[in-house]
Amino acid sequence: MGLQEKRAVKAFQDDSYKKLTNEINTLAGYPIEFDVNWDTLAVEDRADLYEEGFTKVYFTPLINALKEIAADDMGKEALKDALKKVVIKNEGGHTYPPSAYSFKSGVLTIDHMPFGNIDDITERSTVLGELLMKNL
Repeated sequence: MGLQEKRAVKAFQDDSYKKLTNEINTLAGYPIEFDVNWDTLAVEDRADLYEEGFTKVYFTPLINALKEIAADDMGKEALKDALKKVVIKNEGGHTYPPSAYSFKSGVLTIDHMPFGNIDDITERSTVLGELLMKNL
């Protein structure tokens, strides 16, 4: 990761990441642990797309799924009992939601390329919501 990528990651961490994780934790009603492998997200020569890509690929779909799940107390309680941690990484080269998400032992893993199908938020939100609901 070069200096340009490091700066872009730091800018995202300092501004959007905090806001997005706060929104997620507020929706869930409890603090969810996040483990983000920034080095794998920081694709070289794409620093100009980090803000949009990270937000649309990793966080907005999770926010959308949680809005549906946590719409009532039953959903919030089920979520709290089941989801303990979210791991975000880009190791498998996945660009389609069915292969990018997994849930095991309280850990939701999002392994998706940060710039693959960037605007396909609806499909990611739907697949992620279905996966979580199945495991709650």
